[in-house]
Amino acid sequence: MKTQVLIVGAGASGMTAAVHAARAGAEVMLLEHKDRPGKKILSTGNGRCNMTNLDQKSEYYRCSCPGFADRALDRFTVDDTLDFFKSLGIWPKNRNGYIYPNSDQASSVSEALVEELHRLRVKLICQCHVHRAGKKEGRFEVESTKGLFRADSLILAAGSRAAPVTGSDGSGYDLAAGFGHRIITPLPALVQLRCMEDHYRKLAGVRTEAALSLYADGKYLAGDRGELQLTDYGISGIPVFQISRYGSAALHRKQRVTVKINFLPQMSFREIRAMMEQRRKHMGEKTGSQWMNGLLNSKLSLVLLELAGISRNQKIQTLSDGQWKRLLEEITSYETVVTAANSYENAQVCCGGVDTKQVHEDTMESRLTEGLFFCGEILDVDGICGGYNLQWAWSSGAAAGRSCAGKRRNRG
Repeated sequence: MKTQVLIVGAGASGMTAAVHAARAGAEVMLLEHKDRPGKKILSTGNGRCNMTNLDQKSEYYRCSCPGFADRALDRFTVDDTLDFFKSLGIWPKNRNGYIYPNSDQASSVSEALVEELHRLRVKLICQCHVHRAGKKEGRFEVESTKGLFRADSLILAAGSRAAPVTGSDGSGYDLAAGFGHRIITPLPALVQLRCMEDHYRKLAGVRTEAALSLYADGKYLAGDRGELQLTDYGISGIPVFQISRYGSAALHRKQRVTVKINFLPQMSFREIRAMMEQRRKHMGEKTGSQWMNGLLNSKLSLVLLELAGISRNQKIQTLSDGQWKRLLEEITSYETVVTAANSYENAQVCCGGVDTKQVHEDTMESRLTEGLFFCGEILDVDGICGGYNLQWAWSSGAAAGRSCAGKRRNRG
């Protein structure tokens, strides 16, 4: 008799788990509370779906148990991912290591997974809201708006709280907690940061290359470099997303969070100082705004001059040593106070989730309840931007799907 597998959540990891469980011979039922599967996939990579990344390092996956993700990623690698999607008809496109479907349409990936589910006769039930899950006499029971379902194995792939409009509303955490699993407080990650200073309304729309360093109570936690986007409330862009999970966690701990920004990251501090001195020597007759022209964005330049105590019309040759020093500091280590991360609605993923200390890293099976598995964002694993969270979905989904298919009715 086939092993019966029930999966809650038809996102990237849930559909991957369903495919691998069915390929391993299991009878699979997939429950999704939205009107169709894979809604979050459609928003990834700005609608193009950054499926994975050829540059894989352990530190790109953050978790309270460092290295937890490695086992699943080693067992279902990037090459395995590419082969898997090629088998579904998705031809990969390589953009400097960032992998997309050649169609540049995220819908291609979602549709290919759904087609494979149909081919494998996976039973997919949408608009099915799960209220409770438990285990009775060695079998799992799931109560939902579409009735009571029973199975030999249960996979929770219900996502995090990030982007709830796509279906990730955090409901899976309660199901996991019902089995005794500890939930590390989920917090917005890969998200914009809101800042204290009033001058951001003057900077809205500015994009500039920058290097960022995040501190909590004066202690350095994380840094990144790339295109910074300034908004009317604070900072955004890929480098902000990469460090935001550390800011979220520090703010949750009630720490003072600051970010220092170097607006000329392509040069060393010594090179910047020498360049500025040369400009001061040869362009001393120019006003502050004229002197900054061509160096940084004009809106940003005016704010930095103001913070340095320099009038836009003040001649550079009249600057005091104190003003000059302050301008150098503002350009190379501008500091902003972070008051909050944007909400779950704006976040791509969450940090936190099911504590991985209570999960087997090679199979994604619960250490507390045999036959219960997890995959994807519901776990306390979050990747950096660049296809890493989807790679985690594929790898953890494959691990859970393959492993759960081996469970039998008499295993409880």
